Parts: sequence; C-alpha cells; structure tokens
Amino acid sequence: MSVRIRRTLPTAAAVTAALSLAAVAPALAGTGTGTAPTGGRAASAPAVQGDPRSATQRVADFYGAYIDSVWDGEDPAAGADAKALRAFYLTADARRKVEAYEAKEHADGILFAQNVPVKWKVAPTGSGGGHATNRVTLTWSDGPGAQVTKIDVRSDLRTRKITDLRPAG
Repeated sequence: MSVRIRRTLPTAAAVTAALSLAAVAPALAGTGTGTAPTGGRAASAPAVQGDPRSATQRVADFYGAYIDSVWDGEDPAAGADAKALRAFYLTADARRKVEAYEAKEHADGILFAQNVPVKWKVAPTGSGGGHATNRVTLTWSDGPGAQVTKIDVRSDLRTRKITDLRPAG
C-alpha cells in the first residue's frame, strides 16, 4: 500500500467524523434550526445586557447577585458573598438600617423575609433630587397563586449606591 493511500484513508475518516459531529451537535444541544421533538421550533433564550450607569440596572444587578448568593446558602462562600455585596452596593447608613431590621425581625433585611424568592424584577418608579427609586418585585413560588412582595429601593444618582430599602405598601 502506498504512503498516499495510507494518509488518505485516515484523513477521509476524520473529515467524515467531523462533518457528522457538526451535523448532530446542534440537535443534541437544542440550538439547531430544526424542529424540537414536540414538532415546534426550539425556543431561543432572550439576550441579557446591562449598563453600570443605570440606577435601575445597578439595583437589578445587586438583587440578582444577592439572591443567587443566599439561594446557595450551603456554599461556604455564600455568606461572605452576601456581606461583600451589601458593602459594595449599599451606603453605610443603609447597611445599618438593614442590620437593625434584621436584629428586630429575625429576617433578611434585603429581602424582608426569612426565605429566598424564586424570581425577581426591578422597575423604575421615579427620580428627583439626585435620587432614583426602583420597585423590586419578589415572587416566592411558581404557579398562578404565587405570593409576591414589593420593595422600594432608593439610590443616590451620583454614587449609584443604595441609600434606603423599605417594603412597598
């Protein structure tokens, strides 16, 4: 057998394997343009973006990271992460208010609860006098009868730090 034939066979096999994998991988990952097993098109995940200059985005970033941290409470780093997030996103005065609430109510002063929500969203409610206020909506379970609570979060527009949190009425 010549050298040329010995090189061509493995090369052809490698090319065939690569093309087969390229054709199958999107279907296995659910990212192809084909149809899902149910006959419909595969849903694409929405894009996520952010802007560190936005007071609303900063509050959303804080709540997202904070909820992730307390959700993973069994992770040894979770407590330190939650404390570091508070230090970074809240003013010293806001942290003192949160700590006072926690001492009095024996509940988390960021979530105003003893457990962790499964969903959250943040929407701006107004600004003025160098501050912005955002409404944080926390959803506590899945399904049509899910309990929802709301928190008004005030931020300083210059420092972008959270200056006050209080349950919304």
